[in-house]
Order: sequence, then C-alpha cells, then structure tokens
Amino acid sequence: MDAVLTESPFADFGEDALWPFARTALSRVEGESADQLRSGTRQFAPRVPGVYGMLDPLGRLIYVGKSKNLRSRLLSYFLPKCEDDKSGRIVQSTCAIVWEPQPSEFAALLREQFLIRTFQPRFNVQGMPRRQQAIYVCLGRGPAEQLYTARRRDSGAMCTIGPLFGAGRANHAVEVLNRIFRLRDCSVKQPCSFTDQLQLFDIELRPGCIRLEIQSCLGPCISACSRSAYDQQVARAELFLQGKDDSPLDEIRNSMEQAATHMHFEQAARLREDLRVVSWLSRRVTDLAQAREQYTFVYPVTGMGVRRAAGTGQSKQDIWYLIRRGLVEGAVAAPRNPEQRRRTRQVLRQWLDGDNRIGTQFTPRQETLALVTSWFRNHRSELKQTFLPGSQSSSRRRHHPAGQAVIVKV
Repeated sequence: MDAVLTESPFADFGEDALWPFARTALSRVEGESADQLRSGTRQFAPRVPGVYGMLDPLGRLIYVGKSKNLRSRLLSYFLPKCEDDKSGRIVQSTCAIVWEPQPSEFAALLREQFLIRTFQPRFNVQGMPRRQQAIYVCLGRGPAEQLYTARRRDSGAMCTIGPLFGAGRANHAVEVLNRIFRLRDCSVKQPCSFTDQLQLFDIELRPGCIRLEIQSCLGPCISACSRSAYDQQVARAELFLQGKDDSPLDEIRNSMEQAATHMHFEQAARLREDLRVVSWLSRRVTDLAQAREQYTFVYPVTGMGVRRAAGTGQSKQDIWYLIRRGLVEGAVAAPRNPEQRRRTRQVLRQWLDGDNRIGTQFTPRQETLALVTSWFRNHRSELKQTFLPGSQSSSRRRHHPAGQAVIVKV
C-alpha cells in the first residue's frame, strides 16, 4: 500500500527515506489573504530547488509540488492570470505554505513523487483534470496470448511494459496492435484451440466477432490457425514490447498513405490517430527497454546549496544516486576526503555485488522507473556524468552513448 489517506492536520513531510542525511527544516508562511501569503513568500522563500505544500484552513495538506527555484514557482501562483485556473483554486483554499529545500532538481522530483504517494493531497488527486494513472501493457493470457492493459503489474504475463501514464492512449494502442499482429482481443473465458490439436468431436464452431472475416485476427476461437502460426505473431508482439521491432509503425504509415492516395480521407484520419498512439507507445517501450538494459550506474548530482536545519549557513552537498535497471535503489554522499572515499568504496561494492539480495540496504523503488527514464530523456547530457565504480570484485563496464566505457576508481 503506497499511501495512507488521512484527514488529520498536517505536521511535517516526514523523513526522506532515500536521503535522510541532510534533513532540512520545514519553512512555513501563513496568511489570512493571498496578499499576506505572497508577501511572506517573497520575503522568506529561497531561490533553490525544493518541494512545497499548500495547507487549507483546517491544516490539511491539499497540494504538493516541486521546483528548481522555490521562490519563483511559489510567487507564480499569485499572478493575476492564474486566478481562474487550477493555481487560483489552490490559492483560494490555502491559508499556509510550507517548503523544504532539496540539494538538486532531481532530488526534488524524487521527493515530490514520494510525498504525493504518501499524502495523496486532494488537488494532486481529485483536482487534476484528466488525471493520468499508471497502467501496464501486457502480453499473455494463454493459450492464445493477446495484448491487454492492466492497472497493476501482471506476474502471469509473459511480457509486461510499464508503468505508463495515459490509459486512453495505451488502450487505443493495444487495440491497434492486436489488429496488426492479428491476435485475439476477446474475453479470457472464450475457449481457444488450434488446427494441430486433436479434437474428440467434430463440432462446427462460430467466431464471436467479425475480425476473422476482415483478416485482423487469426481466429483461434474456431481453430482457424495452427499453434506455430499464432506463436509467430505472439513473438512479433513481444519483440515490439522489447523495443526491437517497429514494423507496426511502417505498416500503419503505409496504409495511411494508400488511403490518402485513393482519397479515403476519413480512413486516413483514423489511421493517423492509430499511428499517433502506437508511436507514443513505441517511444515509451524504447525508453523503458533502454533504462533496463543500460541504466545501471552511479549518477552524481551536484548540490545547489541547502539551508541547514540548525544554522544559517549554506551547505553544498553532492549526492551519488545508485540506479540499477532504471530504478533508484539508494543514495550516498559524495566523498570529500580519503576516509570517506574508503567507506564509500565499500558501500558501492556492496551495492554492485548485492544485486537486490534480501537483507541489503538498497531497495529498488519501482515507481521511479518512469521518473528516471523521463529525466534522462529530457536531460541526455546528464548521462555523460554517470559512471560505474571500478572494483576488484566487479568487472562490469557501462558504455556511454558515445561509445566510451567509463569506470571510475573511487
């Protein structure tokens, strides 16, 4: 269970399980009007990355956000143009603003994700129009496998991609791909058999839909294909979900061009929409496949200066995030002297060689996969900063997109 929904007054964001070493004080401004909140924000909010929360008159947390510049982001809520949109509705319900500085924008993203999953503020959940919930695209449900979507990871599926965000696009893409690969999309209760299976009785079967007649399904419901022929199409679908086959895009594109050539413009418009959703899924599949295959490294992030909890000075702390197969598993402080380097070397060796063994301090956070892939998709230059620490117990090497292998002696 990811969160506990409570109506009790908000007290604190709580400890950051990923980065508890540099806990900062939670700052707060209160006001009976938007002008008072704006004045307090302008006076006290720092120009550093961080997360923030809005509290209603009953002291409940109603919204959580993040920014790489807390002061600028919070002041943007009080602009005149924001009065009628979601930002204006949040400010109208707010009597206090709290914020917590973070060492970097990446740290703020991780912290925001954790806080939303923990507190589930109403403006993050109910107040967000067309809220996108996580969804998985799966291949399974034998004996005649099909592509389908699920809200949770299906352990019984032969291949699962996710989490993705955009249920409407995912469902549309699955419908199109089942048609392209000629896989069934009927209920799991529908019995299926194949021409190379022995039948005790010669019973005339009837299809439950017209997909066999229009040649968009191989028809396992009436034994219209062999097991091997169906498995061949299932293998194609699996390759697509692994990011190794983009032929469906070419097929849709060619059909759209033919429809436009013959002046079937309505059909071309439908195919254009099919191409849009399948292209979206293809990009997500490629990102996730790349993350699982290549994103195992240490990601060093330079701190931007975080105010200490007890003191007035600024502390600049660099953090090394431990990422395996696209999932954030932990974080350590960047070493600053020989003794710290020795201790850090031991921690990284334990992380590299542990590979998620039971009892280790490194826990894969499944919800961070989409965040990590999105971050490196939008900040590709950051991949050049990543490395695998060299150690005598590990001979693994990671190659950057440019092709050079990077091993760093800690």
